[in-house]
Amino acid sequence: MEDLIAHMPKILAAYSILLVAAISPGPAVAFLLGVSASRGRAAALTATTGIAFGSTTINLMTMLGVGLLLSQAAWAMEVLRIAGACYLLWLAYGAFRRAAHPPALAPAGLPGGSGRLFAAGWLMQTTNPKAIAFWLAIAAIGATAGAGPLTYAAFFTGAFALSFICHAAWALLLSAAPVRAAYAAGRRWIEGALGTFFCFAAWKIAASES
Repeated sequence: MEDLIAHMPKILAAYSILLVAAISPGPAVAFLLGVSASRGRAAALTATTGIAFGSTTINLMTMLGVGLLLSQAAWAMEVLRIAGACYLLWLAYGAFRRAAHPPALAPAGLPGGSGRLFAAGWLMQTTNPKAIAFWLAIAAIGATAGAGPLTYAAFFTGAFALSFICHAAWALLLSAAPVRAAYAAGRRWIEGALGTFFCFAAWKIAASES
């Protein structure tokens, strides 16, 4: 417990960076908008769980030194950027397809395809160079440097909870009845806008410097 208390100032500083990353609108929030408005709250929370586990995966990889490798090896970051851009383009394709041929809305609360939604959320987060950049910034703080197992466990648990809570808040907001009604009324335009945003995000990721 003393070890955890001693590391708490740096842990809180790390959490402040993660909080900014989690609440900032970006590809993950745009993804949750499409899932929340079209498929309801349960589906959105499933995707949120995948995003939170994706954040934890990056956390673990950073602590194991993979994040440092990505920051130093230009080819590794290049591969990651291409993978993330391609995935965003795939999401853009899906959004444009739904804009052209809007599918019937799933009943609110129907979680169908939970495994795919979880995987999509996880893949969204783990291939997002922006998320990795935030975790590299967190690693630079050295929040768990020289820490014991209890402190590591507490840091992992807190980081997962913070990511999940922030994205779940977006999911609950975007799956509210008024939002779903607005989506149903203008989903061609909304899906088209989401597709455009995903294309823009893919371009920004692909064009970003290592």
